[in-house]
Amino acid sequence: KQTPARTRRLRLDSASYEDLRQQVLRRDGWRCQSCGALSNVEVHHQEFRSHLGDDSELNLITLCTACHSKAHGL
Repeated sequence: KQTPARTRRLRLDSASYEDLRQQVLRRDGWRCQSCGALSNVEVHHQEFRSHLGDDSELNLITLCTACHSKAHGL
């Protein structure tokens, strides 16, 4: 039986995720894609892992810690 497409998601092992995280930071120029800050940047899942978001370049974005907290409603 096939798993519905919505429940399948890409979850990487920690080493592969770290490589992808570095790739996203380079892609985004180590700059927050919300406010443009160049310090305290992190990689954020646009569709949260808890909501079946993938570990994929298309689902990741660089945000500073302040914008990352806002994205999570904190």
